Amino acid sequence: MYKDVVVVGAGISGIAAGYNLNKSCPNKSFCILEGRSNLGGTWDLFKYPGIRSDSDMHTLGFRFKPWIHDKSIADGPSILKYLNDTVNEYNLRKDILLNHKVSSANWNSDKSLWELEVLENDILKKMTCSFLFLCGGYFSYNKPHMPSFEDQENFNGQIIHPQFWTEDINYSDKKVIVIGSGATAATIVPEISKKSKHVTMLQRSPTYYFPSLDEDRFANFLKKILPTKFSYSFIRLRNVLFQQLLYRVCRRFPNFVKRKLIDHVRKMLPNFDIQKHFTPSYNPWEQRMCLIPNGDLFESLRENRATIVTDHIDEFTQNGIKLKSGTELNADIIVTATGLNLQQFGGIQLS
Repeated sequence: MYKDVVVVGAGISGIAAGYNLNKSCPNKSFCILEGRSNLGGTWDLFKYPGIRSDSDMHTLGFRFKPWIHDKSIADGPSILKYLNDTVNEYNLRKDILLNHKVSSANWNSDKSLWELEVLENDILKKMTCSFLFLCGGYFSYNKPHMPSFEDQENFNGQIIHPQFWTEDINYSDKKVIVIGSGATAATIVPEISKKSKHVTMLQRSPTYYFPSLDEDRFANFLKKILPTKFSYSFIRLRNVLFQQLLYRVCRRFPNFVKRKLIDHVRKMLPNFDIQKHFTPSYNPWEQRMCLIPNGDLFESLRENRATIVTDHIDEFTQNGIKLKSGTELNADIIVTATGLNLQQFGGIQLS
Protein backbone atom coordinates (compact mmCIF):
# COMPACT_ATOMS: atom_id res chain seq x y z
CA MET A 1 0.00 0.00 0.00
CA TYR A 2 1.31 3.46 -0.92
CA LYS A 3 0.40 6.81 0.64
CA ASP A 4 1.86 10.21 -0.08
CA VAL A 5 2.12 10.78 3.68
CA VAL A 6 2.11 8.33 6.56
CA VAL A 7 1.51 9.83 9.99
CA VAL A 8 2.62 7.69 12.93
CA GLY A 9 0.59 8.16 16.11
CA ALA A 10 -3.05 9.12 16.68
CA GLY A 11 -2.62 11.36 19.70
CA ILE A 12 -2.89 15.14 19.76
CA SER A 13 -0.03 15.65 17.27
CA GLY A 14 -1.19 12.96 14.85
CA ILE A 15 -4.78 14.24 14.82
CA ALA A 16 -3.51 17.78 14.19
CA ALA A 17 -1.38 16.44 11.32
CA GLY A 18 -4.44 14.76 9.81
CA TYR A 19 -6.50 17.94 10.01
CA ASN A 20 -3.79 20.04 8.38
CA LEU A 21 -3.15 17.50 5.62
CA ASN A 22 -6.87 17.52 4.76
CA LYS A 23 -6.94 21.29 4.79
CA SER A 24 -3.68 22.19 3.07
CA CYS A 25 -2.92 19.13 0.93
CA PRO A 26 -6.32 17.89 -0.30
CA ASN A 27 -4.76 16.15 -3.31
CA LYS A 28 -2.33 14.11 -1.22
CA SER A 29 -3.22 10.67 0.14
CA PHE A 30 -2.42 9.93 3.77
CA CYS A 31 -3.17 7.64 6.68
CA ILE A 32 -2.53 7.74 10.43
CA LEU A 33 -1.03 4.55 11.87
CA GLU A 34 -1.72 3.92 15.56
CA GLY A 35 -0.04 0.99 17.30
CA ARG A 36 -2.61 0.77 20.08
CA SER A 37 -6.27 -0.24 19.93
CA ASN A 38 -7.53 3.29 20.67
CA LEU A 39 -6.63 6.79 19.58
CA GLY A 40 -5.60 9.44 22.10
CA GLY A 41 -2.01 8.55 22.89
CA THR A 42 -1.08 9.70 26.40
CA TRP A 43 -4.71 10.39 27.27
CA ASP A 44 -5.77 6.84 26.48
CA LEU A 45 -2.69 5.23 28.05
CA PHE A 46 -2.67 6.76 31.53
CA LYS A 47 -5.44 5.69 33.93
CA TYR A 48 -4.01 6.72 37.30
CA PRO A 49 -6.24 8.64 39.75
CA GLY A 50 -6.59 12.34 38.99
CA ILE A 51 -4.94 12.15 35.54
CA ARG A 52 -5.16 15.65 34.06
CA SER A 53 -3.40 18.11 31.82
CA ASP A 54 -0.46 20.00 33.29
CA SER A 55 -0.96 22.80 30.76
CA ASP A 56 -4.09 24.80 30.07
CA MET A 57 -6.28 23.35 27.33
CA HIS A 58 -6.36 26.61 25.39
CA THR A 59 -2.71 26.00 24.48
CA LEU A 60 -2.60 22.19 24.70
CA GLY A 61 -5.73 21.93 22.55
CA PHE A 62 -6.06 22.51 18.81
CA ARG A 63 -6.10 26.03 17.36
CA PHE A 64 -8.85 24.90 14.94
CA LYS A 65 -11.09 23.20 17.54
CA PRO A 66 -12.06 25.46 20.48
CA TRP A 67 -11.92 24.00 23.97
CA ILE A 68 -15.37 24.95 25.30
CA HIS A 69 -15.36 23.39 28.78
CA ASP A 70 -15.27 25.62 31.87
CA LYS A 71 -12.14 23.96 33.26
CA SER A 72 -8.97 24.93 31.43
CA ILE A 73 -6.97 22.35 33.45
CA ALA A 74 -8.85 19.27 32.32
CA ASP A 75 -9.08 15.64 33.44
CA GLY A 76 -7.93 12.82 31.19
CA PRO A 77 -11.39 11.50 30.19
CA SER A 78 -12.50 15.01 29.12
CA ILE A 79 -9.39 15.40 26.95
CA LEU A 80 -9.94 11.96 25.39
CA LYS A 81 -13.55 12.92 24.56
CA TYR A 82 -12.29 16.18 23.02
CA LEU A 83 -9.91 14.21 20.78
CA ASN A 84 -12.65 11.80 19.70
CA ASP A 85 -15.02 14.70 19.03
CA THR A 86 -12.34 16.35 16.88
CA VAL A 87 -11.78 13.16 14.87
CA ASN A 88 -15.51 12.81 14.27
CA GLU A 89 -16.09 16.47 13.41
CA TYR A 90 -13.33 16.55 10.80
CA ASN A 91 -14.03 13.07 9.41
CA LEU A 92 -10.60 11.70 10.31
CA ARG A 93 -11.63 8.33 11.73
CA LYS A 94 -11.58 6.73 8.26
CA ASP A 95 -7.90 7.73 7.96
CA ILE A 96 -6.81 6.18 11.28
CA LEU A 97 -5.64 2.56 11.21
CA LEU A 98 -5.62 1.17 14.76
CA ASN A 99 -3.41 -1.74 15.87
CA HIS A 100 -0.88 -0.78 13.19
CA LYS A 101 2.55 -0.53 14.81
CA VAL A 102 5.46 0.60 12.64
CA SER A 103 8.49 -1.54 13.46
CA SER A 104 10.95 -0.24 10.86
CA ALA A 105 11.31 2.46 8.22
CA ASN A 106 13.91 2.31 5.45
CA TRP A 107 14.61 5.25 3.13
CA ASN A 108 15.16 3.91 -0.37
CA SER A 109 17.22 6.54 -2.19
CA ASP A 110 16.80 4.92 -5.62
CA LYS A 111 13.02 5.08 -5.42
CA SER A 112 12.81 8.18 -3.16
CA LEU A 113 10.39 6.31 -0.91
CA TRP A 114 10.09 5.25 2.69
CA GLU A 115 9.62 1.47 2.96
CA LEU A 116 7.74 0.60 6.14
CA GLU A 117 7.26 -2.66 7.99
CA VAL A 118 4.04 -2.50 9.96
CA LEU A 119 2.64 -5.03 12.42
CA GLU A 120 -1.15 -5.28 12.31
CA ASN A 121 -2.09 -7.50 15.26
CA ASP A 122 1.32 -9.21 14.89
CA ILE A 123 0.84 -9.77 11.14
CA LEU A 124 3.60 -8.13 9.08
CA LYS A 125 2.49 -5.69 6.38
CA LYS A 126 4.57 -3.55 4.05
CA MET A 127 3.79 0.05 3.13
CA THR A 128 5.53 2.82 1.25
CA CYS A 129 5.23 6.60 1.41
CA SER A 130 6.96 9.73 0.19
CA PHE A 131 6.79 11.58 3.51
CA LEU A 132 6.98 10.03 6.97
CA PHE A 133 5.55 12.19 9.76
CA LEU A 134 6.41 10.88 13.25
CA CYS A 135 3.86 12.07 15.82
CA GLY A 136 4.29 9.30 18.38
CA GLY A 137 5.57 11.38 21.28
CA TYR A 138 8.82 11.24 23.17
CA PHE A 139 8.49 8.41 25.71
CA SER A 140 8.19 4.63 25.68
CA TYR A 141 4.67 3.32 26.27
CA ASN A 142 6.00 -0.12 27.22
CA LYS A 143 8.91 0.67 29.53
CA PRO A 144 8.73 3.58 32.00
CA HIS A 145 11.67 4.89 34.02
CA MET A 146 11.71 2.37 36.87
CA PRO A 147 14.76 2.53 39.16
CA SER A 148 15.82 -0.65 40.92
CA PHE A 149 15.70 -0.28 44.70
CA GLU A 150 17.60 -2.36 47.21
CA ASP A 151 15.59 -5.42 48.33
CA GLN A 152 12.37 -4.25 46.67
CA GLU A 153 11.38 -7.89 46.18
CA ASN A 154 11.03 -8.16 49.99
CA PHE A 155 8.08 -5.75 50.09
CA ASN A 156 4.83 -7.59 50.90
CA GLY A 157 2.51 -5.07 49.28
CA GLN A 158 1.96 -3.81 45.73
CA ILE A 159 4.53 -1.81 43.78
CA ILE A 160 2.89 0.13 40.93
CA HIS A 161 4.22 2.51 38.30
CA PRO A 162 1.52 5.05 37.31
CA GLN A 163 2.03 4.21 33.62
CA PHE A 164 0.61 0.73 34.34
CA TRP A 165 -2.21 1.80 36.69
CA THR A 166 -5.40 -0.20 36.25
CA GLU A 167 -8.88 0.63 37.46
CA ASP A 168 -9.05 -2.46 39.70
CA ILE A 169 -6.29 -1.20 42.04
CA ASN A 170 -7.84 -0.68 45.46
CA TYR A 171 -6.19 1.97 47.62
CA SER A 172 -9.17 2.67 49.89
CA ASP A 173 -8.17 2.75 53.56
CA LYS A 174 -4.59 1.77 52.63
CA LYS A 175 -1.27 3.34 53.53
CA VAL A 176 0.37 4.53 50.33
CA ILE A 177 3.88 5.83 49.60
CA VAL A 178 4.33 7.80 46.38
CA ILE A 179 7.99 8.02 45.35
CA GLY A 180 8.63 11.29 43.50
CA SER A 181 7.42 14.88 43.58
CA GLY A 182 7.05 15.76 39.90
CA ALA A 183 3.85 16.36 37.95
CA THR A 184 2.59 12.76 38.24
CA ALA A 185 3.17 12.54 42.00
CA ALA A 186 1.65 15.99 42.55
CA THR A 187 -1.46 14.76 40.71
CA ILE A 188 -1.80 11.35 42.36
CA VAL A 189 -1.17 12.34 45.99
CA PRO A 190 -4.12 14.71 46.55
CA GLU A 191 -6.49 12.45 44.61
CA ILE A 192 -5.79 9.14 46.35
CA SER A 193 -5.55 10.85 49.75
CA LYS A 194 -9.34 11.33 49.56
CA LYS A 195 -9.88 7.57 50.02
CA SER A 196 -6.66 6.11 51.42
CA LYS A 197 -5.75 5.86 55.09
CA HIS A 198 -2.73 8.10 54.50
CA VAL A 199 -0.37 9.05 51.68
CA THR A 200 3.32 9.84 52.04
CA MET A 201 5.00 11.70 49.20
CA LEU A 202 8.64 10.65 49.39
CA GLN A 203 11.02 12.93 47.49
CA ARG A 204 14.78 12.93 47.11
CA SER A 205 14.78 16.69 46.50
CA PRO A 206 12.16 19.49 46.38
CA THR A 207 10.27 20.72 43.32
CA TYR A 208 8.86 24.12 42.34
CA TYR A 209 5.07 24.29 42.40
CA PHE A 210 2.95 26.83 40.56
CA PRO A 211 -0.60 27.02 42.01
CA SER A 212 -3.37 28.03 39.62
CA LEU A 213 -7.15 27.85 39.36
CA ASP A 214 -8.43 25.01 37.19
CA GLU A 215 -11.03 27.37 35.73
CA ASP A 216 -10.04 30.44 33.72
CA ARG A 217 -12.73 32.88 34.80
CA PHE A 218 -11.79 35.51 32.25
CA ALA A 219 -11.94 32.95 29.44
CA ASN A 220 -15.34 31.73 30.65
CA PHE A 221 -16.58 35.33 30.76
CA LEU A 222 -15.39 36.01 27.20
CA LYS A 223 -17.16 32.87 25.97
CA LYS A 224 -20.46 34.36 27.13
CA ILE A 225 -20.13 37.69 25.33
CA LEU A 226 -18.04 36.89 22.22
CA PRO A 227 -18.18 34.28 19.43
CA THR A 228 -16.56 31.02 20.54
CA LYS A 229 -13.76 30.95 17.95
CA PHE A 230 -12.79 34.56 18.60
CA SER A 231 -12.72 34.21 22.39
CA TYR A 232 -10.81 30.91 22.13
CA SER A 233 -8.20 32.38 19.78
CA PHE A 234 -7.76 35.41 22.01
CA ILE A 235 -7.28 33.36 25.19
CA ARG A 236 -4.97 30.94 23.38
CA LEU A 237 -2.75 33.82 22.23
CA ARG A 238 -2.84 35.42 25.69
CA ASN A 239 -1.78 32.16 27.36
CA VAL A 240 1.00 31.47 24.88
CA LEU A 241 2.44 34.95 25.41
CA PHE A 242 2.08 34.65 29.20
CA GLN A 243 3.91 31.32 29.25
CA GLN A 244 6.74 32.75 27.15
CA LEU A 245 6.95 35.81 29.40
CA LEU A 246 6.94 33.68 32.55
CA TYR A 247 9.75 31.52 31.22
CA ARG A 248 11.87 34.55 30.28
CA VAL A 249 11.30 36.25 33.63
CA CYS A 250 12.25 33.01 35.43
CA ARG A 251 15.48 32.74 33.48
CA ARG A 252 16.43 36.42 33.74
CA PHE A 253 15.41 37.04 37.37
CA PRO A 254 15.70 33.59 38.98
CA ASN A 255 16.18 34.78 42.56
CA PHE A 256 13.14 37.05 42.42
CA VAL A 257 10.90 34.30 40.98
CA LYS A 258 12.27 31.71 43.40
CA ARG A 259 11.46 33.95 46.35
CA LYS A 260 7.93 34.60 45.06
CA LEU A 261 7.19 30.92 44.47
CA ILE A 262 8.49 29.81 47.84
CA ASP A 263 6.75 32.68 49.67
CA HIS A 264 3.47 31.54 48.12
CA VAL A 265 4.03 27.98 49.35
CA ARG A 266 4.85 29.37 52.79
CA LYS A 267 1.46 31.12 52.88
CA MET A 268 -0.29 27.90 51.83
CA LEU A 269 1.62 25.77 54.35
CA PRO A 270 2.48 28.01 57.32
CA ASN A 271 3.45 25.16 59.68
CA PHE A 272 5.76 23.24 57.34
CA ASP A 273 9.52 23.16 56.96
CA ILE A 274 9.60 25.06 53.68
CA GLN A 275 13.39 25.15 53.48
CA LYS A 276 13.66 21.36 53.65
CA HIS A 277 10.63 20.26 51.62
CA PHE A 278 9.90 23.08 49.16
CA THR A 279 13.16 24.89 48.39
CA PRO A 280 14.86 23.35 45.33
CA SER A 281 18.62 23.62 44.85
CA TYR A 282 18.15 24.78 41.23
CA ASN A 283 16.56 27.88 39.70
CA PRO A 284 13.00 28.05 38.34
CA TRP A 285 12.64 26.48 34.88
CA GLU A 286 16.00 24.73 34.97
CA GLN A 287 13.55 21.89 35.46
CA ARG A 288 9.88 22.10 34.62
CA MET A 289 7.61 23.57 37.30
CA CYS A 290 4.57 21.59 38.43
CA LEU A 291 1.14 23.12 38.05
CA ILE A 292 -1.06 22.66 41.13
CA PRO A 293 -4.74 23.29 40.26
CA ASN A 294 -6.63 24.98 43.09
CA GLY A 295 -3.72 24.20 45.42
CA ASP A 296 -5.06 20.65 45.90
CA LEU A 297 -1.68 19.19 46.91
CA PHE A 298 -1.26 21.83 49.62
CA GLU A 299 -4.81 21.20 50.84
CA SER A 300 -4.14 17.47 51.29
CA LEU A 301 -0.99 18.31 53.30
CA ARG A 302 -2.78 20.89 55.48
CA GLU A 303 -5.57 18.44 56.25
CA ASN A 304 -3.06 15.72 57.21
CA ARG A 305 -4.38 13.37 54.54
CA ALA A 306 -0.87 13.40 53.11
CA THR A 307 2.67 13.89 54.41
CA ILE A 308 5.80 14.99 52.60
CA VAL A 309 9.16 13.39 53.43
CA THR A 310 12.50 14.51 51.96
CA ASP A 311 15.13 11.79 52.24
CA HIS A 312 16.99 9.10 50.31
CA ILE A 313 15.88 5.48 50.08
CA ASP A 314 18.18 2.98 51.78
CA GLU A 315 16.21 -0.19 51.09
CA PHE A 316 12.77 -1.71 50.81
CA THR A 317 11.54 -3.77 53.75
CA GLN A 318 8.67 -6.21 54.19
CA ASN A 319 6.45 -3.40 55.48
CA GLY A 320 7.63 -0.43 53.44
CA ILE A 321 10.77 1.66 52.92
CA LYS A 322 13.77 2.29 55.15
CA LEU A 323 15.37 5.71 54.60
CA LYS A 324 19.02 6.76 54.85
CA SER A 325 18.13 8.67 58.02
CA GLY A 326 17.06 5.38 59.64
CA THR A 327 13.34 6.17 59.57
CA GLU A 328 11.07 3.43 58.23
CA LEU A 329 7.88 4.29 56.35
CA ASN A 330 5.14 1.66 56.39
CA ALA A 331 2.91 1.08 53.39
CA ASP A 332 0.43 -1.29 51.80
CA ILE A 333 1.06 0.15 48.33
CA ILE A 334 4.14 1.88 46.87
CA VAL A 335 3.63 4.02 43.77
CA THR A 336 6.81 4.72 41.83
CA ALA A 337 6.12 8.08 40.16
CA THR A 338 9.70 8.05 38.92
CA GLY A 339 9.17 9.30 35.39
CA LEU A 340 9.26 8.19 31.78
CA ASN A 341 11.83 6.65 29.48
CA LEU A 342 12.70 8.90 26.55
CA GLN A 343 12.36 7.19 23.18
CA GLN A 344 13.38 8.49 19.77
CA PHE A 345 11.17 8.03 16.71
CA GLY A 346 8.57 5.99 18.59
CA GLY A 347 10.98 3.06 18.83
CA ILE A 348 11.00 2.63 15.03
CA GLN A 349 14.18 1.17 13.53
CA LEU A 350 15.30 3.76 10.96
CA SER A 351 17.72 3.01 8.14
